[in-house]
Amino acid sequence: MRRLLRSVVALLVLALLGWLLLPRLLQPWLPPPQLILVLGGDLDREKVAAQVAGRSGLPVLVSGGSNSAYARWLFNRYGVSPSQLRLDYSARDTLGNFTTVVDRLRRQGVRHVLLVTSGDHMQRALLVGRLVAGSRGIHLTPMAVPCGSKCRPEPFGKVWGDGLRALVWVLSGLDLRQEMQNRPAER
Repeated sequence: MRRLLRSVVALLVLALLGWLLLPRLLQPWLPPPQLILVLGGDLDREKVAAQVAGRSGLPVLVSGGSNSAYARWLFNRYGVSPSQLRLDYSARDTLGNFTTVVDRLRRQGVRHVLLVTSGDHMQRALLVGRLVAGSRGIHLTPMAVPCGSKCRPEPFGKVWGDGLRALVWVLSGLDLRQEMQNRPAER
């Protein structure tokens, strides 16, 4: 039994490593980025995305960002037209930033996304995003926003806990956090 458990764990680790490394191998065959995805939580992320979108003309999807009036004003200030900007406030966390938009992006034919988030959030965002978006054939290219003195390394447990939640979501469509919150209390 122990041997079987070790084999299963080793297989899962190899599969996860392959999934994380595969995007680097496929890079030469990818189309250029088709969309900028901004993970909300910091106004600097939106500012950097607005600058890039203003220069590139790429559409922008802000997931869980600042209030809509401010976001529209900021993006307009950098020359981003209202038709280029989509705001989505349905996500409550990093996993939700991806699960609430990936199916829509896939239906729209998006295969390559420029991912904008803070430098200290990028490791977790890429782990979760490569699992969730990758399961839909969407490649992510990171664009880390410097966070300077505000940077706080994310704990190992938070990074890999969200990675596990993402893997469970890919395999089952369930979010472990929501499942635990919705579970009736035992008596």
